[in-house]
Amino acid sequence: MVETDERHRPGALLGAAVLVGLEGLALAVLGVLELANLHSNRVALAVTTAVFFLALGAGLGACARGLAQVRTWARGPVVAVQLITLLLAISFWGGDTRPVAVTLALVSVLTLVGVLNPVSTRALAADDS
Repeated sequence: MVETDERHRPGALLGAAVLVGLEGLALAVLGVLELANLHSNRVALAVTTAVFFLALGAGLGACARGLAQVRTWARGPVVAVQLITLLLAISFWGGDTRPVAVTLALVSVLTLVGVLNPVSTRALAADDS
C-alpha cells in the first residue's frame, strides 16, 4: 500500500472524516447511555440497542480513519450511512425535534459534499491504483 502524504489528502475529505468520526463518537455515547439507563423490564431491548449503537459507532470510527487515510473502501459505507441519516432527519422534522433534524441533515450534507466532491473522488480513485 502506498502511504498518503498531506498533499494527496484533500481538506474536504479530511473534514468529512472528522464529521464521520464525531457521528461515530455520538453513537458510541448513545450506546453507553442506553446501557446506563438499563431497567429490568427492558433488558433485551436495551442491550440490543446499545450493541447496535456501539457497533455502528465503531464502524463509523473505522470509516473516519479510512477517509483520513484516503482509503477507497471507506467511501461506500459513509455515503450509505449519510443517506440513511438524511432520511432520519426528515422523520424528525416536526415539532420539538426540528433542531435534531437540522443538525442531522446539515452534518449529512456536509459529509456527502466532502466525500463526493471531485477533488476527494480523484484522491480516493488514486488509492485504487
